[in-house]
Amino acid sequence: MQTPRIHPDTIEEVKQRADIYDVVSERMVLKRRGKDFVGLCPFHEEKTPSFTVSPTKQMYYCFGCGAGGNSIKFLMELNKQSFADVVLDLAQRYQVPVQTESPEQHQEFQRQLSLREQLYEINAIATSFYQHTLQQSEGQTALDYLQLTRNFTTETIQQFQLGYAPLGWETLYSYLVEQRQFSVHLVEQAGLIVPRKNGNGYYDRFRDRLMIPIHDPQGRVIGFGGRTLADEQPKYLNSPETALFDKGKVLFGLDQAYSAISQQDQAIVVEGYFDVIALHTAGIKNVVAALGTALSVHQVRLLLRYTESKQIIFNFDGDAAGQKATQRAIAEVETLAYQGGVQLRILNLPDGKDADEFLKIYSPESYQELAIHSPLWIDWQIHQLLLGRDLNKVVEAQQVEQKIVELLQPIADGIQQIHYIEYCAELLSQGQTRLIPILSKSLQTKITKRRRAPQTQTHQKSSIDLPLTTKGSLLEEAETLLLRVYIHYPEHRQTILDGMDARDLQFSLSHNRLLWRKIAAIEEQFKESVDQIDLASLLPDNFSKQQENLELSHLLYLDEMAQRRVLRAPLEIRAAIASMEFVICQKRRSLALQLWQETNWSQNPSLAQNYQNQFYQEQEWIKELERLRKTNYQELTAIPLGKLADI
Repeated sequence: MQTPRIHPDTIEEVKQRADIYDVVSERMVLKRRGKDFVGLCPFHEEKTPSFTVSPTKQMYYCFGCGAGGNSIKFLMELNKQSFADVVLDLAQRYQVPVQTESPEQHQEFQRQLSLREQLYEINAIATSFYQHTLQQSEGQTALDYLQLTRNFTTETIQQFQLGYAPLGWETLYSYLVEQRQFSVHLVEQAGLIVPRKNGNGYYDRFRDRLMIPIHDPQGRVIGFGGRTLADEQPKYLNSPETALFDKGKVLFGLDQAYSAISQQDQAIVVEGYFDVIALHTAGIKNVVAALGTALSVHQVRLLLRYTESKQIIFNFDGDAAGQKATQRAIAEVETLAYQGGVQLRILNLPDGKDADEFLKIYSPESYQELAIHSPLWIDWQIHQLLLGRDLNKVVEAQQVEQKIVELLQPIADGIQQIHYIEYCAELLSQGQTRLIPILSKSLQTKITKRRRAPQTQTHQKSSIDLPLTTKGSLLEEAETLLLRVYIHYPEHRQTILDGMDARDLQFSLSHNRLLWRKIAAIEEQFKESVDQIDLASLLPDNFSKQQENLELSHLLYLDEMAQRRVLRAPLEIRAAIASMEFVICQKRRSLALQLWQETNWSQNPSLAQNYQNQFYQEQEWIKELERLRKTNYQELTAIPLGKLADI
């Protein structure tokens, strides 16, 4: 049966009830900025927030990629769901009765949910089935394991909906297919049963296993992890990939952790299900786990939505396998870490323990203290290079030095690289201070040599080298473009106002500030919507003839080239706003660097650290703004000006 059309009244009521802030803030970190909220855009890669949510307008907009819309559009784009599926999800959440355009189909429509909804329902019922079985006599061994071996309370068991899959081959199959009358094909698509090789029926995927439901960030069960209670292999068995479940894109515990991650501005990634559960039970709730695979960049980016400082701590097991897992995870996000896109730290617990084992001996406060002082990933890597090495042996010392060069060479920030060169020289000197400058120079020389490409690259002058506040400069061009569009094209005025307000921008050049004040005075005088005022006609009356000649002629009277440029106003506006903020960030970065250099680290380390953090934050946002400006201008230049009139 084809899905009937949802009645417009239902759609309108869902739009009214689904508050944009509630919907977006559940899936990413939002910080208040004026009357709106900002966060890292989930639709493109960025390092500083350009994604704005406006509760007053019930809209979101990204000044980086141009994504925008209401609550329904946000969920459609984020979850790759259809319009109908999103409306149904929101209707269920906000208790909106669903009507269809064809009343006679209403009852059938309510019964026949989409495939995803049916899979959610099957998983939820299977979860309840496993929970019930855990409390029966056949689940006693699993319950003893949880309570006696893992020391989990009844509340913890219920909180994580832990259960038990019975030993029989067709127990869940019989319950879901024969008793609950679910389609066998749907239960198979949920990953809960497997067809027999001879084609004669199905059997349960999970048998005699402790069952751990895996939830999406909205708290819906999308899959399961099953731990054997015997010697069966594999020790942990996950659901296969389904329409709901992709283990490379899911983090266990995120549904219960994202709020704490946002509040503490930090995420901890551990290796196993029980590490997450043990830490949450101990009150440490900003913790998630990968699902038996190497942590992926996608999973890290998912976490970065919830932490403004981008601080993530890897706390994998301390044994050899755990160290390898740490190295694999670092390799996966290394590029992001070198660029400053993630502040990565590594936590190794004493005696090679995992988090669950550690908490059986030490207090939660001890764990948190170790997390606070966990080293940055590059410091951890340096010490890993030194483990088991005898630096008194020339060959080993040379090998370590070469590895250090490889590790430090990709660091883009010069100040940070110098810091690590001096630090490594001190370690390599083994207390012989006279060797430190020699070793430091050697490391620097080798890094410089390694950085040079085989072919000499000619220096290309970037926009960073351009004068930023002079006539004809980057700032002058950006401000002029925005004023020109604002004056002549009323339909784009609100976009400019929203863009500047979201980034807290003002016009910097004196003559442009004067013009902007005149525009504000005219708008205040007429008390009309900004898109209804003929500024081009009214502005000359507010300036003397001399002022008009000096400052307004290039704005009030458009030549042919200016008219053509303004035809692509949305892209031009985004590029201009990014350019304005680029200039301001340059100034803030210079000030932070000056204050950082002038602060005595030994006398006031917290203040120095604060200035250092400000410098790096501005540095990363400058890189992102440069990327945004280049992207927008590439899109602009992809459309020849001569053809814009035909668009």
